[in-house]
Amino acid sequence: MSYLSNGAWWWPYLFILLAGFAATDVWRFLGVYLGGKLSEDSDLLVLVRTMATALVAAVIGNLIVFPGGALAHTPLALRIVAVALGFVAYLASGKRMVVGIATAELLLLAGLYLNF
Repeated sequence: MSYLSNGAWWWPYLFILLAGFAATDVWRFLGVYLGGKLSEDSDLLVLVRTMATALVAAVIGNLIVFPGGALAHTPLALRIVAVALGFVAYLASGKRMVVGIATAELLLLAGLYLNF
């Protein structure tokens, strides 16, 4: 079975639906099923949480250092300063995520407006 094995108009949509389900949803269902039986303090759950946090941090770091699209036209220093000050605002506000994100966005937009 491949993407081009059928010439029907609906085949690409069905292929994407099945491939997307097989790649993600099966693992999600399995995680929900098995995760409900684990204690929050178990070593396995701590490992999973640590790995998920590391992956998110890696994606954010990649977006900062090697951005795409419109963000690629901004200076690296501006992106780093915006993220750092957004993190400071997040901590200063009692770990309110929306405050950190809004601060970083506003600093990035102000830097773009002032042509830094």
